[in-house]
Amino acid sequence: PRPSISLSPTGVTAPGADVTIRCQGQRRDVRFFLHKAGDSNPQRHMDPAGAGAEFRIPTMGRQHGGSYSCSYQPQSESFVFSEPSDPVELVVAGEGPGSTSLLPAPSPVSLGGTVSIWCWGQGQGVRIVLNKGGRHVAHVDSEKSEFVFPINNVRREQGGNYSCSHHSRSEPFVRWSDPVELLPAPRPSISVSPSGVIAVGGAVTIRCQCRCEARRLFLYKDKIQIRELDAAGDGGEFTIPSARWADGGVYMCQSRSRSEPPNWSDPSDIVRIIVAGEGYPKPSISLSPNMGVTLGGAVTIQCWGQHQNMRFLMYKDGNPNVLQDAEPAGNLAEFPIRSVNRRDAGSYSCYYHKKWYPFTWSHPSDSMELVVAGEIPGQRKWGELEPGMVFFVVGRERKQRGTAASSSSPAPSAPGGNGW
Repeated sequence: PRPSISLSPTGVTAPGADVTIRCQGQRRDVRFFLHKAGDSNPQRHMDPAGAGAEFRIPTMGRQHGGSYSCSYQPQSESFVFSEPSDPVELVVAGEGPGSTSLLPAPSPVSLGGTVSIWCWGQGQGVRIVLNKGGRHVAHVDSEKSEFVFPINNVRREQGGNYSCSHHSRSEPFVRWSDPVELLPAPRPSISVSPSGVIAVGGAVTIRCQCRCEARRLFLYKDKIQIRELDAAGDGGEFTIPSARWADGGVYMCQSRSRSEPPNWSDPSDIVRIIVAGEGYPKPSISLSPNMGVTLGGAVTIQCWGQHQNMRFLMYKDGNPNVLQDAEPAGNLAEFPIRSVNRRDAGSYSCYYHKKWYPFTWSHPSDSMELVVAGEIPGQRKWGELEPGMVFFVVGRERKQRGTAASSSSPAPSAPGGNGW
């Protein structure tokens, strides 16, 4: 494998400074060679005890400036060499620095867009080098004193500080420009409050946050732009004061520059708003068998509604995530518990929604309590059930989850994550 190379200290080095060039490989018992561009012979070599070597320049001079790389050779194989490392630019500070500019003018840049870095210096017939974070990125031998380096299809990892250096092709003494920053547009974040299932008529607030500064912030529903948010400070928000069936869906936000042509940020993650109850009568819930079941035995929770070809979801109080879901051909869904244990005790309910539109749910069914009897030796509960038996209670009333009237248990969240 090819070695890696680094400088200490990084960046522009003053004449007289102490500099170390580090070469790192993946194996021991090798000889490292230090190469300098333009010189056909290695500058130096070293036989370290470990897998890396350090080449020190105690007093930096103009003659030391240039592009360096390293390679290694196994000591037992004198005719085998590794591929050279990537180059690193050793820069000696000089007078009359060049300049670097971004085209178009500096601003957050759209991911996937195009930007150019314009370098110019003093004199003609020079080598112009583009650097990022002190490392060589690209170079060109130009008969002019300037050159434009384009960056097409900008990616987030290409953000950072860029600068240009230039020197005569026959002289490694490098002049270095001040840096400019390539800043990809910040990606907004999005949240919804309250989360979970929203009752028809309930209020819900969507908040988009970003380091927007002078940018515009937009809210989308089901990939359609629905409004511009007031992006004062660190973001903006939109409140639905009385949720309706049509408000259910997938929401996200995105920012863009105020200047033309616009540059857009990446879209935020998505949030889902689920509205419960409009047009869907609550389902019923029961158990089979409906008598006591011994620990380790099997029981099935049955949910059925008044519509067919629906998706049913079963929840347990205290757990916001769906436990099981089913898509029966009819209007009855079955959720088996194949080996009952004490952790299965608790209050269960179910919902349903159309398979093809998961943003409008029914109201929850009545609650059904699964109680494990016999946990305390000698204790009898509810009609002297034998220890190790379980029984179930189906409640007749249940308050809507996710509303001010609900219990302290968290509201259920939509199953499936972002893959829904």
